Amino acid sequence: MAEKRHGAWFGFGFCGFGQALGSGNSHHSVHTPEPLHASDDICQVSAGWSYTALVTRGGRVELSGSVSGAADGCRDVWASEELLVLLRNKGSSSTELQAWVPGSALQGEPVWVRNLVSGAKGQGEDEPSRESRMGTLPLLPCARAYVTPEPPFCQPLAPELRVRQLELGAEHVLLLCATGQVFSWGAGRHGQLGHGTLEAELEPRLLEALQGLRMAKVAAGGWHSVCVSETGDIYIWGWNESGQLALPTRSGTEKKAEREEATELNEDGLKEELAVAEVAVADVGAPAHFIAIQPFPALLDLPLGSDAVMASCGSRHTAVVTPCCL
Repeated sequence: MAEKRHGAWFGFGFCGFGQALGSGNSHHSVHTPEPLHASDDICQVSAGWSYTALVTRGGRVELSGSVSGAADGCRDVWASEELLVLLRNKGSSSTELQAWVPGSALQGEPVWVRNLVSGAKGQGEDEPSRESRMGTLPLLPCARAYVTPEPPFCQPLAPELRVRQLELGAEHVLLLCATGQVFSWGAGRHGQLGHGTLEAELEPRLLEALQGLRMAKVAAGGWHSVCVSETGDIYIWGWNESGQLALPTRSGTEKKAEREEATELNEDGLKEELAVAEVAVADVGAPAHFIAIQPFPALLDLPLGSDAVMASCGSRHTAVVTPCCL
């Protein structure tokens, strides 16, 4: 009988800190995909800006890049520059959530620890199965709370939301519930919440523009958001500074001229009056040479009329996966 082989993982792009573990490439950038190597088959990868965390099928987490270290007994990992979160097995019926300073090399004591007990009172048929709970960080396995890179680190979620997926942007949160509805909250100054304004939301707010449409996946970029419907449509909104929404964007010449003319900038380096003007253009649907901010979900048509099955966001870029042709 043929030996079962698992899929391979590859790394490429900026590699100035050696983030691509075991690729053997010490250059500043990796321009072509190179295989990642660990002590065992890799089953999960979480990439921060300066380091990468890998989880092997044997439950070992290995760090590479600006920080290093390893630990056993891991089920899940979530990497950010501020915090490294591990989900570790503790006995047959308990799991421990640990938050570490990335530079600690997983030595000493974590910043904080929380025990998660499987089959605790209050869990019912609506709780996710054990299999579906793996690989869901920053959403906790109970789907009743999530972790953030800043104190208080663990934030509760209302049980009635029945969370299926949760994603963190730089300043906002996207939540997909079991009914296919999408909620968002956090900062909204780049339109990333999708409510048609630049206002912040302190609590989860339903995206009314998507009412009646069942969503299957959500993704959060630095300051933009994407969701995929159950029928394969893509909806996208937020900041379009680098063309991450696939909407018309300013040319490099226009951006340079604007920077030279700018005299009063807000903390993001954008003219506040320009942002407001561009939002108004997007809101009324008038023709525009470019759209810097799209404050509510826009339907995105993929080339060749393709459907989407999954989407992912970087800080200022978006990737979409389409079905294979049989």
